[in-house]
Amino acid sequence: MKGCKSSAYLSRLRQRMRKINKNLLLSSGLGSSKEKRRKINILVTDDEREIADLLEIYLVSDGYRVWKAYSAKEGLEILQEHDIQLAILDIMMPEMDGIEMCRQIRKFSNIPVIFLSAKSADLDKILGLGCGADDYVTKPFSPLELTARVKSQLRRYTEFNPDGVQKKDASEVISIRGVVINRTTHVVTVDGEEIKLTPLEFDILCLLAQNPGKVFSTDEIFKNVWNETVYEANNTVMVHIRRLRTKIKDDNREDKIITTVWGVGYKIDQ
Repeated sequence: MKGCKSSAYLSRLRQRMRKINKNLLLSSGLGSSKEKRRKINILVTDDEREIADLLEIYLVSDGYRVWKAYSAKEGLEILQEHDIQLAILDIMMPEMDGIEMCRQIRKFSNIPVIFLSAKSADLDKILGLGCGADDYVTKPFSPLELTARVKSQLRRYTEFNPDGVQKKDASEVISIRGVVINRTTHVVTVDGEEIKLTPLEFDILCLLAQNPGKVFSTDEIFKNVWNETVYEANNTVMVHIRRLRTKIKDDNREDKIITTVWGVGYKIDQ
């Protein structure tokens, strides 16, 4: 990747990707939704310009508008000034790293965040997901796999973002011991106080709350929420459950909202 620095190389790659993506769109029937995706803004933050340029090639050819930043500070400024629907962040950046940038994003936004990192150890992935990210992709990466993950995250985000889709006719509200979940407005309150959940956290909470008493394994949660085949489901789901419990103040409750059934999975009792 680091050798992809010449403009001639990027130009050839850009032409090649246009042909590849045109064929993919024709074969998959996705061409009809391309106009809709053009309105979606994606932020790519990576201090390695050639990687940011490569990501731009794939995302733009797939119909998205891409904003590039080469530092976390620059990326945060773009997020504050523009309507961004998804962010792809490198972890190892100078001054402010991607982990801290993600924490800053979570103070004002619930957009999907995908980490892109050369660190592939489980501990690094847990740390990344634990700070508020929705997905973690390791370098070297498959650009087509990355764009598939982008589509998956955006599909989930636009489905539950009330500003991005039409609202349902009737409000769907679930109330469980002080935790109130409004599926229509995507608002969750704990003892009357609104809390901020990411789209994935909201999906997990809804899945368990809509099926009181039913135990879901980590694989079942992953398949239902991520809508993908199992990919290191155990650690990924555990991190999101841990973060969700903290936000709904489950750690301080004697009567837990989310119950762990050891060796089986998780459930919510009515």
